[in-house]
Amino acid sequence: MDERMIAELTEAFQSLGTDKELRAIVLRGKGKSFCAGADLNYMKSIARFGVEENRQDARKLAALFQAIYRCPVPTIAVVHGSAFGGANGLLASCDIVIAGKHTRFAFSEVKLGIAPATIAPFVMRRIGETGARELMITGRRFTTDEAERWNLVNRGVDEELLDEVLGETLRHIGSAGPEAVRETKLLIHKVADSSAMDRLMDYTAELIAGLRNSPEGQEGMASFLEKRKPNWMQEKDL
Repeated sequence: MDERMIAELTEAFQSLGTDKELRAIVLRGKGKSFCAGADLNYMKSIARFGVEENRQDARKLAALFQAIYRCPVPTIAVVHGSAFGGANGLLASCDIVIAGKHTRFAFSEVKLGIAPATIAPFVMRRIGETGARELMITGRRFTTDEAERWNLVNRGVDEELLDEVLGETLRHIGSAGPEAVRETKLLIHKVADSSAMDRLMDYTAELIAGLRNSPEGQEGMASFLEKRKPNWMQEKDL
């Protein structure tokens, strides 16, 4: 993920959401992973940002997740390879998530001395407080089977079956009344009180901006980019 990707995806979902003829949007990675987190050059830029620059950057990222989450058109994430850090915000914002059995997930932000702030409102609607406490606090990697148990993923399937299951899902959506589907999405948002997302955007943007500029956040990103262990690493973790 980088500034260009965030801007282009935001524009795409906002634009596609207005297309009355569109029945579904599929989000998937073209390379070896769905999304392995932040681009290294993007991370280098973030490490040099001041608080206000980080605040604005966080708002843009939150706006992307909002654009996906609020999109009137059904959204499906097809996940493979890796889904680390902000990638989980992308998939959690979608309506349906289909993942290959060999996918690896992680809320890796704490390993960098920061927090999964902007993705938290969207992820926690899927996995709840219990899952967030374990997975976000530890930052550990976990499998598709576990992601499915936590409801981060709707269906975990063998990689060679991803297109088949996607096709099946698209056929189900295609057989439903398009206006009824859009109204049902709106109904779900209203019942779930999606306005809470708006209230949380300011808090999460402030939080990540402060953590990125903190000594610990700076050390975490520097150690990652320099391929060394951060200075807080305990012996028992080695």
